[in-house]
Amino acid sequence: MGLKHSQPQLFPGDIVEYPRNKYFSHFAVYYGEREGVPYVAHLTCRDSDSKLPLFGRALRSEVKLDPLELLGRKYKVNNMLDDAYPARDFHGVVKPAIDDLMGREVTFDILFHNSEHQATLLRYGVKKSSQIERIYEHIMPAWKKLFEKKKL
Repeated sequence: MGLKHSQPQLFPGDIVEYPRNKYFSHFAVYYGEREGVPYVAHLTCRDSDSKLPLFGRALRSEVKLDPLELLGRKYKVNNMLDDAYPARDFHGVVKPAIDDLMGREVTFDILFHNSEHQATLLRYGVKKSSQIERIYEHIMPAWKKLFEKKKL
């Protein structure tokens, strides 16, 4: 779905996953078309702070609307929590929430508020990041050492 030249059928409110590397993907919510161009809403960092990878936090982030393929040509629909939570009404709840978030500064935090958290919060009303849950056990030992050395 969306990977390898296929074009998945997208519906407003679908979560779109853009694989980035072995461990992480970027997530967005399909917003719909504007003048025939499909758009997604996603959490993006505006910081050019080189410490983001080390500390995992950017204070100047925002939810933005961008053309679907601007974020990558390889993507798939990943409504990963549909079995556990009902999707919220797009036109009554999700779209107004996206519109309200536009232009507001929010904090990006790789562990507690990343693009997957934002996408699941919009679609389901629940913040969840399965990719962080999978790698959390590997992240914490490295960060614990930085805390102990008072470098974080």
